[in-house]
Amino acid sequence: MSRRRGIMSEEFKNELAKELGFYDTVKSEGWGGITTRDAGNMVKRAIQIAEEALARQSIK
Repeated sequence: MSRRRGIMSEEFKNELAKELGFYDTVKSEGWGGITTRDAGNMVKRAIQIAEEALARQSIK
């Protein structure tokens, strides 16, 4: 079975974790230590950032 490669870079995920307030957990326990809610909030925020970038791009 092949392992899926993540779409988000580690750097971007770390920035999101810092912004959302659970970076300390990631640092001490790894990504497996975050809650499902934190993971969902991270995905929601990443989508929001992507939508904002697309909106800025379409204005130009």
